[in-house]
Amino acid sequence: MKLLNFTIIKLTICLVIGIVLAHYFNINFNIVLYTTIGSVILLSIYWFLLRKKIDRLPYFGLLTYISMICIGITSYNLQDEKLRTIHYSHLRAENSNAIVFKIKERLKPDLYNNKYIVSVKSFNNEKATGQLLINIKRDSLTKSFNVDDVLFTSTALKGIQKPLNPHQFDYSKYLELKQVYHQLYLKQDELLLLSDSKTTIYGYADNLRTTINEKLIEAGFKKDALSIMNALLLGQRQTIDKTIYNNYVNSGTIHILAVSGLHVGILLLILNFLFRPLLYLKHGRFLRPLVIVILLWLFAIIAGLSPSVTRAVAMFSIISIAMHLKRPTNIYNTLVISAFIILLFKPTFLFEVGFQMSYLAVLGIVSVQPIIYKLWKPKYWIIDKPWQIFTVTLSAQVGVVPISLFYFHQFPGLFFISNIVVIPFLGLILGFGLLIIVLVLLNILPNFMVITYSYIIDSLNSFIAWVAQFEDFLLRDIPFTILQVICSYFIIIGFVQVYKYKTFKWVAMSLFGIICFQGISFYNINKTQNDVFIVFNKSRFSIIGQKENEKLMVHHNLDSLKQTTDNVIKNFKVGESIERVTSDSLQSVYQFNNKTILVVDSLGVYNGLSFNPNSVLLRNSPRLNLNRLIDSLKPKQIIADASNYKSYVKRWKATCEHKKIPFHYTNEKGAYILK
Repeated sequence: MKLLNFTIIKLTICLVIGIVLAHYFNINFNIVLYTTIGSVILLSIYWFLLRKKIDRLPYFGLLTYISMICIGITSYNLQDEKLRTIHYSHLRAENSNAIVFKIKERLKPDLYNNKYIVSVKSFNNEKATGQLLINIKRDSLTKSFNVDDVLFTSTALKGIQKPLNPHQFDYSKYLELKQVYHQLYLKQDELLLLSDSKTTIYGYADNLRTTINEKLIEAGFKKDALSIMNALLLGQRQTIDKTIYNNYVNSGTIHILAVSGLHVGILLLILNFLFRPLLYLKHGRFLRPLVIVILLWLFAIIAGLSPSVTRAVAMFSIISIAMHLKRPTNIYNTLVISAFIILLFKPTFLFEVGFQMSYLAVLGIVSVQPIIYKLWKPKYWIIDKPWQIFTVTLSAQVGVVPISLFYFHQFPGLFFISNIVVIPFLGLILGFGLLIIVLVLLNILPNFMVITYSYIIDSLNSFIAWVAQFEDFLLRDIPFTILQVICSYFIIIGFVQVYKYKTFKWVAMSLFGIICFQGISFYNINKTQNDVFIVFNKSRFSIIGQKENEKLMVHHNLDSLKQTTDNVIKNFKVGESIERVTSDSLQSVYQFNNKTILVVDSLGVYNGLSFNPNSVLLRNSPRLNLNRLIDSLKPKQIIADASNYKSYVKRWKATCEHKKIPFHYTNEKGAYILK
């Protein structure tokens, strides 16, 4: 099957090209808007005048593709709230800004703060738009706010912290995709609740989720079981314990905690069964799909309209309608139509990990699973069903492994075991769970069902924890670049096409992809052949790295717990393709490329040196006279890491400005790197 013969696939590719161009290049919005309007009008006139000869006019196709690329660029720019004149960033900001905002989304809290995404209603008494990240300090009296709550505060805007260490996750870039550019740090008494009424469908959905949770708690469900029910049935993962969440990640079953195609597909089967009696009505063939699609989208809204659930509901809505209209459906067409609709209205979804992995998993299943399943067809049902599940799981992994390695740098070796056990029971868990929610809302949930379902969830968690404990099968810290991702998918597509068509062209393209992958791997190895001296940024601690080709020596004062949980060195190791890491205690003097770095710690000892260092690193808040140190040692630069008191750093910075000597504070400028 030549997929590019489908018009919708060509148009979606052009739409994606336009979105990517708008994302990575700063294109003038007015020029693109006028170009889009002009090209669409020209296309319409062209079609109207020459519609009988359209199939013989290549320029019509070219104009169509150009128009769709322009629509992609325009769609991306239209969702950019900064282009609006009333966006809060265009209004006059002060040291203390009067801000009225509405709670839009609850995020997973950290150890110190409850977190929310909010939409701005007014800024310094002027009508405004935009979104902010709100951090509310947690204490025993902290109250949780709900979606649609309107609050007032007076405070200063804070920027989103950029990554301060190499290869660190860029949280500010992630929030920019959600149109969030600033954050607020608040205490409970700095907030005034103006309204708690529900005004949007999201507020009503959040209120329904809250009611369900309260009733489930009253019914006797405990914290761990409740958090898994929230993830599986309501699409909310904020309350899952970190240990349990990591177990699902390490066992390769994290996908069942994100409401996606698997969950929506099962829900569609349940709804088709429940509403089968509608087919006996006069207009039942049209009424049943309408009811099912409405219920699917209500479920998507209750689940928070995440990229995965939105994609799944859009796709299965199209499948449901096609099934009831008795129209032939092509799974690739269905997938692309859902992607086209979603990206047209939510173009930034294209850059979200969940959206990418959802589509790649489904594409892997529909493309690779039939090939693997044909290798062996068991005669008996009891063997055939596990084999089908295994082939589906393996095919999904083929689709997501390259992108998963790029984002997460690990691969769960026992994914097939955990999925073979979990997936067959997922339908039972979902169906039973939805029944429990209905019964608890009607206040008729019997206690034995609470005990039974809690036991099922606890057993699921125990099995996942048992699989996750085999850490030797979890491949960690795998370096993988975006070029390797592209080559990997090129190879996978090539192999699938070779199996289908068995032509020399696809064999040659597959071999070309393998050669390119090897070339990129050799390039990555060669890129690591360099030396680097780096002072990392780590609050209250000092970490110094000396990289020699593919080896890294780390000097630090981290305790044993911090060593196992800290990601600073791990990120650097993966990003730089380092093979071996060794540790040592901190030293007083470092030599790198004919440069000498003197380390002055809390003792503040630097007298009696027989050399003048090129740089001085201040760590652990030494009590010293920096003027005297500079006059005595005449360094070319002063460095301060994040182990120092901020009041000391502020004083040192002023001294360096007065002395006209460069000052590098890692908590402001990021890690200090010499190459």
